[in-house]
Amino acid sequence: MSEAKIKKITPESLEEAADLLRRGQLVAFPTETVYGLGADACSDEAVASTFQAKGRPQFNPLIAHIADISWVDSFAVFSPSARKLAEAFWPAPVTLVMERKPDCPISLLVSAGLDSVAVRYPSHEGARAMIAAFGNPVSAPSANVSGTVSPTTAEHVFQSLGDRIPLILDGGPCLVGVESTVLDVRADKPVLLRAGGLAVEEIVEKTGLDVLFPDKDPALPRSPGQLSSHYAPRLPVRLNALYPEEGEAFLGFGAVENATLNLSEKADVREAAAHLFAYMRLLDKPCYRGIAVSPIPMNDLGLAINDRLKRAAYPRS
Repeated sequence: MSEAKIKKITPESLEEAADLLRRGQLVAFPTETVYGLGADACSDEAVASTFQAKGRPQFNPLIAHIADISWVDSFAVFSPSARKLAEAFWPAPVTLVMERKPDCPISLLVSAGLDSVAVRYPSHEGARAMIAAFGNPVSAPSANVSGTVSPTTAEHVFQSLGDRIPLILDGGPCLVGVESTVLDVRADKPVLLRAGGLAVEEIVEKTGLDVLFPDKDPALPRSPGQLSSHYAPRLPVRLNALYPEEGEAFLGFGAVENATLNLSEKADVREAAAHLFAYMRLLDKPCYRGIAVSPIPMNDLGLAINDRLKRAAYPRS
């Protein structure tokens, strides 16, 4: 395959993307969280090509992205908690894991063979326009080689997958910068499967729902982003560092000295989330022997940042 074309979002490029999806090909596209690698969610063959392009384990589920909330009724069961969350937040950086209907047309590869399906209604207008032009749900993990740092610009996608896909829609830098919050909503109380771009505090405040936290990740993930080692740069990552050791790059937060890059000098976790993946990529260079990261508070989007950093720092064989 020749190198991917990077095209700004226009009516013409959206139709080109929709046509590629109809033909079972892959298209990278922007969302408010990170760039996604889109495929026809109802095509086993198209979804399988996503795993192949990413080198992704096939027991790791994908997310089905929709262009209108009404689409859900054709393939998933809206529990009361799912309905309440969808009405409160969608479109938003939150994914709801629902029960698949018996006649669900979404490929079982998207669900990794489970009886559930993860659904997201993105707030990025370009993403919704592409999905609407295609006319069916689009499965989309992050548009990068599996396990590496997620892409927040079209150029990041090109660096990772530019020789594996035909088209990258360029919608500029992602505003949120970390993946969506994932909630299992098949029961009365939602269970947090992945912290992300919608803070748990906001969910509780706006809906009154109690959000449960699982004791640990399941052996077989129920949603994307639950593998122990994930979002990882090539260099080892050292967490909660107050200063860099010899040869380390230092990813700072707040008023720290000697930071190579600072996620947020004003200690704003939302600003830090938007910078996280891009800055980790910038520091992932052979001139350093590792990346030391300042402590990040656990409030608001800090929960999602710490989740990504913990997985980035997980020991690799």
